[in-house]
Amino acid sequence: MFTTRLISGIVLVILAILVVGAGGNILFAVTGAISLIGLFELYRVMKIEKNPLGWIGYGAAVSYYMLLWMGWEKYVTLMAIGALMLLMTVYVFTFPRYKTEEITAAFFGVFYVAIMLSYLYQVRQMPDGAYLVWLIFLSSWGCDTCAYCVGMLIGKHKLAPVLSPKKSIEGAVGGVVGSAVLGLIYAAVIGGHMAEVGNPMLACAAACAIAAVISQVGDLAASAIKRNHQVKDYGHLIPGHGGILDRFDSMIFTAPAIYFAITFLR
Repeated sequence: MFTTRLISGIVLVILAILVVGAGGNILFAVTGAISLIGLFELYRVMKIEKNPLGWIGYGAAVSYYMLLWMGWEKYVTLMAIGALMLLMTVYVFTFPRYKTEEITAAFFGVFYVAIMLSYLYQVRQMPDGAYLVWLIFLSSWGCDTCAYCVGMLIGKHKLAPVLSPKKSIEGAVGGVVGSAVLGLIYAAVIGGHMAEVGNPMLACAAACAIAAVISQVGDLAASAIKRNHQVKDYGHLIPGHGGILDRFDSMIFTAPAIYFAITFLR
């Protein structure tokens, strides 16, 4: 199991370097595909993956990416309202076939997976995005690693004892501090290439720290959804890791966090 997980992890890192490094059309297409797969995994847990509610959700996600591609982000609110109206129309005219919770899950999934994950592409498209986009990975995967190491060494106080008994407050703090340090080191090496960021070391360290806090919320949120629906993994697409949401759960939160943190810290 460990070998499988390790090999899959190495392959994921290589693919991330190639796809994110290329940016543009390739990153857009991969991000969109990952979003749809992740949305399917979430809907499968909610048991709406193959009914009209799920298809409306998929349609809304595709519509969102089309708007993003064409630069029509100002119509995203219209898209969201349209999707909600369609969901409520199905809800009303098929009553009592679907429950309120299923309507909510379908609408929630579009934002939770498709829209939030799209910020991976949006950060890459920012000025200096070729360098800033890696902060998403540093704050996500770096936080996980640092939190695990600190938690194993000195972790005593439970962070979320019912939801995730192995996570500690000390580990959480270590993850945030470790991410900030990684951001600082990264900026010290790469910051000279950033033309649009006034103080790269401060901006990158602060952005990584902010994103690391939110990253841990994202990780716990994904676990909470699985616990509520009695599933171990969202899928089996990635050997040793589970599904898309199992691997990208924290990145769903760090991508928009980095985008807005850099926007305000720039």
